[in-house]
Amino acid sequence: MTDNEIIKMMKEEPENGQRALFDEYYSYVYAVAINILRGYGTAQDAEECVIDAFTKVFNGIDIEHEAAIKSFVGTVAKNCALSMRRSLKAKSGSSSLDSEEFISLSTGERIEEDSDKKETSELLLKQIEELGEPDSTIIIQKFFYERNSKEIGKIIGMSSTAVRMRCGRALKKLKKTLAHTV
Repeated sequence: MTDNEIIKMMKEEPENGQRALFDEYYSYVYAVAINILRGYGTAQDAEECVIDAFTKVFNGIDIEHEAAIKSFVGTVAKNCALSMRRSLKAKSGSSSLDSEEFISLSTGERIEEDSDKKETSELLLKQIEELGEPDSTIIIQKFFYERNSKEIGKIIGMSSTAVRMRCGRALKKLKKTLAHTV
């Protein structure tokens, strides 16, 4: 089911639309939660995180403007999992100044550098999104979530060989489009 079909269904029949969205993205949200919570929580914590993520998705999705649901769902899932990981880490009492939760204040030079990195990241994500499905999912899963071809294949329903072929072709396309935009 496409994002546009899900949005249309959510407009016409909200409960069925939410069910369709849940069915379509459950595995994706669960995979995000498991990867972030690995080593910090249990399978129950991951399930709780998935429920929290979908609650936030249902309450925050803008069905009036048809847009890519996957990026919104992924961002919400990541934020929920990171929040839960911080919570679980705090409960266990293991926190130090060297941990990633502590952010140093930026100097004026770092602000410009950070801004440039943010713009570059936004451009890259936009170009990846424009690759279309399943190429954008393959690239994001491989390079952002560090999954192998077999894991990606299970998520999107392709063989690992097909995933590797699509990934190679998608990277060539991405390289060509980035060369023209930069």
